[in-house]
Amino acid sequence: MRLSAIIHGRVQGVFFRDFTRRQAWALGLTGYVRNLPDGTVEAVAEGPREALDKLLERLEAGPSGARVDKVDFRWEEHSGKFDLFEVRHR
Repeated sequence: MRLSAIIHGRVQGVFFRDFTRRQAWALGLTGYVRNLPDGTVEAVAEGPREALDKLLERLEAGPSGARVDKVDFRWEEHSGKFDLFEVRHR
């Protein structure tokens, strides 16, 4: 499966991307996370549904210092185009 999420709140400048990368690596997921110009964070992850559900729970909580107001997400088909989970810089 593929999880595409946009995280809203105080999520930039609080190590949210690094937090997401570490969580995804621990869960064995591939994909990316990046800051968006509007102040949100985008995360796209692929892997088993159970691991993606855990990542979504962790995104909703966020790291200490962050404030997650809401997470917009959707489920999609696995594309297989990612080899690892990385932080992208736009």
